[in-house]
Amino acid sequence: MAGASPVLEDGSLLSRLDVGLLKLERFFALIAGLGVLALMFLAVRSVGGRVLFNAPLSGYVDWIMQLMPLIAILAVSFAQRDGTHIRMDLVVGFLRGRALWFFELFSVLLILALMIMLLWGSWAHFIRSFDFNAPLWSRDSTIDIGLPIWPSKLLVPLAFFIISLRLCIQAVGYGRALVLGLENPVAVPLVLDAAAQAAAEAEALDRKG
Repeated sequence: MAGASPVLEDGSLLSRLDVGLLKLERFFALIAGLGVLALMFLAVRSVGGRVLFNAPLSGYVDWIMQLMPLIAILAVSFAQRDGTHIRMDLVVGFLRGRALWFFELFSVLLILALMIMLLWGSWAHFIRSFDFNAPLWSRDSTIDIGLPIWPSKLLVPLAFFIISLRLCIQAVGYGRALVLGLENPVAVPLVLDAAAQAAAEAEALDRKG
């Protein structure tokens, strides 16, 4: 999906939970963006140091290893909320009404089941790395400069937990739409056709201009 789908809000408990979680998702998306910025500065420092002073940044690869989970995973829930994550719009675009909500609910529940398994596995992976009695609380570290790896491993189950909360909210939203036959449910990204999506993107560009 090229642009964000509209997510309707009202005064219901589900919508309040959606908006409350969105604030946390935006904060994590900001942290992920700062991680990208930090990675850019590290690259400039490493390349510039190598070219100008023949002294590249020590442990550059180690720092990349630490930042990658932050960059790759932390903002996924924010994308899931707006429907800007990868979606099968070619199929979903032909569905309407309860058929659409059933397909969306089924998809969200499948993703949620996968996220729960990944959450369990990534948490176990973090526990194997973390140790209060070890130096820097870490049983393992990076190869070059010995950075503890557990902080980056902790980010993965944290991100999966936030995604799971988002999927639970969306599952309830799609479930309500399926049972009640709602046309425009709250707390879920609505599917836009090509014309509506182009109009929304044009309106967004006009506001920025």
